[in-house]
Amino acid sequence: MAALPATALCYAVRGAATAVLLAFSIVKSVALREEAGFTHSAVAVWGAGIAAGVAVFAVWVAPDELLSTSGAADAGTSPYSPAVCGWPLTAAKLAASAFVIPAAEELFFRKWLVDFAGFWWMVALFAVEHGERWHVGAVAGIVYGVLARRFGLKSAIIAHSVTNFVLGLHVILLNRWTYW
Repeated sequence: MAALPATALCYAVRGAATAVLLAFSIVKSVALREEAGFTHSAVAVWGAGIAAGVAVFAVWVAPDELLSTSGAADAGTSPYSPAVCGWPLTAAKLAASAFVIPAAEELFFRKWLVDFAGFWWMVALFAVEHGERWHVGAVAGIVYGVLARRFGLKSAIIAHSVTNFVLGLHVILLNRWTYW
């Protein structure tokens, strides 16, 4: 599905397909059940996840915003802006990037890949996946990986979701379409 064109409709289709596969995986897996050995309260798991998610968002956008290098991209040229695809598909992009993709990526990167290849390979591959923002991908991989080790996979999913949701709001509200 990565070969699909970068359009809002293709992203919505990819997000829906991932949601179906993720739902099937959750039903068949114990990855999101109460993980053995993690005795943290829900407040600690959610608090750590939310705080880490906001911190990764800040690392993601602060350099560009402080140095004014990102600028407001033309909303008319972004395939995800409401001016191009309409609000329903923009909302689908936000929902998929905030609630579907983080769960799928955390299951893959922080659960399967760490078990299969180790922590630092996971960080390297997560960095590569984030392209020209590889350095932020590396920081996020480390933060989410530490959360998964310390508080469980659920906390890493929460953090990743918060990062992507706040980033999506930042994109939409401040017209920063270059982040999408």
